[in-house]
Amino acid sequence: MISKRVQGFTESVIREMTRVNNQYGGVNLAQGMPNFAPPKELLQAAHRAIDGDFHQYAITWGTPQLRKAIADKYLKFYGIEVDPERHVTVCCGSTETMLSTLLAVLNPGDEVIIFEPFYENYGPGCIISAAEPVFVPLEPPDFSFDPDRLAKAVGPRTRAIIFNSPNNPTGKVFTRQELQLIADLCLKHDLLAITDEIYEHIIFDGQTHTPIATLPGMAERTVTISGISKSYSVTGWRVGYAVASPEISLGIRRAHDFVTVGAPHPLQEAAVTALTLPDSYYVWLRETYQAKRDLLRAHRSRRLRRLQAPRRLLHPHRRRPLPPALPL
Repeated sequence: MISKRVQGFTESVIREMTRVNNQYGGVNLAQGMPNFAPPKELLQAAHRAIDGDFHQYAITWGTPQLRKAIADKYLKFYGIEVDPERHVTVCCGSTETMLSTLLAVLNPGDEVIIFEPFYENYGPGCIISAAEPVFVPLEPPDFSFDPDRLAKAVGPRTRAIIFNSPNNPTGKVFTRQELQLIADLCLKHDLLAITDEIYEHIIFDGQTHTPIATLPGMAERTVTISGISKSYSVTGWRVGYAVASPEISLGIRRAHDFVTVGAPHPLQEAAVTALTLPDSYYVWLRETYQAKRDLLRAHRSRRLRRLQAPRRLLHPHRRRPLPPALPL
């Protein structure tokens, strides 16, 4: 009774783990959402938008104010010249942005290279678009990829390379050298780079995020996808966006129009405030997340040391048993 397209789909593992976690009252490390409130300025902006006249459809591909704020952000952070009228499409979260992008640029039978592990929606997005995913592994411990293996994955039907940097779930930030290897393949074989950069501002240990669109020759063949969910702690608002060439943007807008029509109008208006927060906000964001990361890693290291330490035998006349091994 259901289509072949969705017969192989299962419930999102991420969302399933959140549901089970809520059922048992656990600590949720499965889904990318914070346990603290968004910036007060952003909440105040949302209240103003709800009280204002923003209750009807916005322009399908995004309000003018938000598209301009996105363009200003890319110029400020990355030096990329973006035309808000021709290059920016606002969608319902980065996940729908990715799906609308794939629907816009893929034809039946195309192949798409995806680095794995990957955010779980990429594969189904390709299948919905009647394309075939081809996987290239990121190898631990630093989750680098084999350039030869990537090159061999490119075939006559390859249309695009999808990658996520900073990466979900590994946290890997692709280096400039790795980005150049991907860019060289895209230029050599006339491929698109489709990049999910939703975690662009949550980076640790002094690393920097470089959009592949900033590399020579890549601006016209890159779709840069991001949104406000992660950086501004509003995952439930569902405001994402794509930055792409005018031709590709036209295709994304056509697909997006018939997938969701448009993102919530008042939340788009409020998102303008998020994108204009001062630099100090991003410093706070990085430091806050890194402190949490360091605390978790230190706790895990202590538990590992305790687990690996030699076990002392109890005196045979003592009744207290040995404690159970600590789980990782």
